[in-house]
Amino acid sequence: MAVNLMSPFLKAASSVLATETGTRVDRGVVTLESSCYTPQDVTVLMSVIGDIQGIVLYSMDMGMALAMVSQMLGEKQAEFDDLAQSGIAEMGNVITGIVATYLAQDGYRCSISVPTLLIGKGAMLSTLGFKRMVIPLTTPLGHMSIHVALREDDGQGWKKSRWGTQKSPA
Repeated sequence: MAVNLMSPFLKAASSVLATETGTRVDRGVVTLESSCYTPQDVTVLMSVIGDIQGIVLYSMDMGMALAMVSQMLGEKQAEFDDLAQSGIAEMGNVITGIVATYLAQDGYRCSISVPTLLIGKGAMLSTLGFKRMVIPLTTPLGHMSIHVALREDDGQGWKKSRWGTQKSPA
């Protein structure tokens, strides 16, 4: 059974951003990407393991990151300090946690890592030969994108993704 991964991410991100920042979310055109580089200034990386495995990236420019944290804290945040970094990392953690709950409701067991924050555009990050589904989101605070590089484990050493099947590394 192939899982549709776009819907849970869009639903979770819309809910978290509405709750935490009071903003609405509009989705852009979803694409597939195979670039090994982080696309924007701030990227939250989350690993997922279990029946669904891989990584998820939440990327945004510095202006959006600061605007989001300012909304979350209720006061202007001019510097991407430890508090701001923690807030953005936690946003990725909460969205991915909600997605894991949605997946569990559909019968998929998975766990998520603690968030890793990458600061600086262009960090090299490989998704080991399979493409990432990129979900662009627009809010009044700016643009962000969710990069989903997840595969379903069929229990026989093969990973199935929406974009093809390939043998797992031994």
